[in-house]
Amino acid sequence: MDELTLATIDSPDCPVSEHIAILSASGDAPEISIDSCAISGFSEGLTLLGDGEIDMVAMPARLLHGRQAEMLAAGCEVVGARTPRRPNLVLVSENKIDYQPKSAIILSDSKMVRRQLRRARRGLRILGPVAFAAISGLDEPPSEPVHLVEWMEGLRQSEEIDGYITSRPIYDELDISSRRHALLPDPKDRGGVHFLPLPYADLVILIARRRFPISISEQITEPEGNTSWRVQDLIISGLSADMLERTGVLVRHRHVRSLMKQAEEHKDITLEQSCHDTEGEVLDDDMRIEIRLEIISKNGHMTLGLDRIVRYANYEYATISVLRDWDVLVREASREVPKDFYTDIDAPAYIDLVE
Repeated sequence: MDELTLATIDSPDCPVSEHIAILSASGDAPEISIDSCAISGFSEGLTLLGDGEIDMVAMPARLLHGRQAEMLAAGCEVVGARTPRRPNLVLVSENKIDYQPKSAIILSDSKMVRRQLRRARRGLRILGPVAFAAISGLDEPPSEPVHLVEWMEGLRQSEEIDGYITSRPIYDELDISSRRHALLPDPKDRGGVHFLPLPYADLVILIARRRFPISISEQITEPEGNTSWRVQDLIISGLSADMLERTGVLVRHRHVRSLMKQAEEHKDITLEQSCHDTEGEVLDDDMRIEIRLEIISKNGHMTLGLDRIVRYANYEYATISVLRDWDVLVREASREVPKDFYTDIDAPAYIDLVE
């Protein structure tokens, strides 16, 4: 094969064609020539793959959620992924979240982000665009993400709201001149404010027909992207759309020296011990996989989270263990606590998964 015909599916939050263009122009460009073309949707991509008109489809991983059976029925499979470049959302506002005035209005279209914002700062009015429009007597906001951000930016400029949340690709596309503040997953202090990315954030997967040559797919994919896809596929692929909206997830490669530095700064003995063997020696292999999951109550007061550092060599087996632990944690934390004695008062669940 002298040339790879690659079809791309873009979304406003994940411009796949830009990812592929950056790859082709970088020093890590594949040896094989890439002929890239844009297509409109997932079903069209499967049809073109089945007809042999294209060799591979690059698309946002979020589009595959709940449709894997359709892919497998078409005789296709995920052959790898690209590492997320900009998975963190941004707050467009003159002030950071800590310096917002009391009762400031912040809009976000994501249920999970609204809960993260309420956890980060009390006393703010965190609303969805539809709810704000209804309260303010405005017309229903646009459903298309780019037009929705334009609508929210107009409200911010007219000082009807104090800020809003969007993705970095949309912010760059609209060339917004307002200040932005990234919502980062790493707090300055242990237990501080943090924002885990949304599921599949900026993750590009590549789909091809079964038995596609590994020697070619390895030139397009990246190890960290492959890890991120495989872990998220194992943990959250079975979630309903409603549960997916209220889940935060982070999967990334970490070096031992970086973990040890973080452990020293935060005085985290458990994190430091994950880098040592039973004899106290620093482990020889330098790569770890960091997996972080969380769900948050509607008011932001309760957080249920799981953080795990696993070895890269056996991360798939470790991920299955993480999934089992997470299922038990969610099940136990979301059920009402039974009475130990008849005089005990009713104890509600730690976190409500329905609200």
